[in-house]
Amino acid sequence: MIPIYIGYDPRESRVLDVARWSAYRRTSRPLQILPLVLKDLEAQGIMKRPMVVRDGKLWCPISEAPMATEFAISRFAVPFIRQGGWAMFCDCDVLFLKDPAKLLDLVDPSYAIMAVKHQQRESEAVKMDGQMQTFYRRKNWSSVVLWNLDHPSNKRLTNEMLNTWPGRDLHAFKWLEDHEIGELPLAWNYLVGASASELDPADVSLAHYTLGGPWFAGWSGTTQWDELWRREESILRAFEEHAVQVPA
Repeated sequence: MIPIYIGYDPRESRVLDVARWSAYRRTSRPLQILPLVLKDLEAQGIMKRPMVVRDGKLWCPISEAPMATEFAISRFAVPFIRQGGWAMFCDCDVLFLKDPAKLLDLVDPSYAIMAVKHQQRESEAVKMDGQMQTFYRRKNWSSVVLWNLDHPSNKRLTNEMLNTWPGRDLHAFKWLEDHEIGELPLAWNYLVGASASELDPADVSLAHYTLGGPWFAGWSGTTQWDELWRREESILRAFEEHAVQVPA
């Protein structure tokens, strides 16, 4: 099975718990799910980028732009911590709604990475937790990525680039040519409330709450997507508290 790295931010640890739980609950094969923790990558000497706080928000001096999460850049460290094969990265604010093992049917070794190629929409100026939206080429492609770690073109990404390139260049996968980026179906990174095409939950494999979700204080959403996340969290909580049998 492809190992799955999930971005970790201390402000959203419960969100990661729910994302991980949703994958384990639906998988048909053994899974390896690993939180991608910035401080661990810094301790290993992989991540060396400066990060500061301005007006209560994370800020990247290199990019001269805000960062919504601690893993805004560290997601690109996957090739430096995993040698060979395929690996998946996803943001923490996701729900797996279908079997993650089905990703094995989609991998194509001719590509360096595979991602949903979202069409950029700029209708939302503010996203999760009041964070300002930053717009750049290939926005949101990097939020769910299948990495082909054996592809020679990924060797172009050096540790120096990881630590000195502006975030917008990393998120645009500028070390790759267009033909080296394969396309995943929209169902594998459906942007709740932001995808150009609307899908029914029954047709979605991975829902990405890129604009935020019910874990935020004061969130008043009552859509079917909000209820899906609340239900998943409540099932996890019941399991943690009472070790109840998990419903199908």
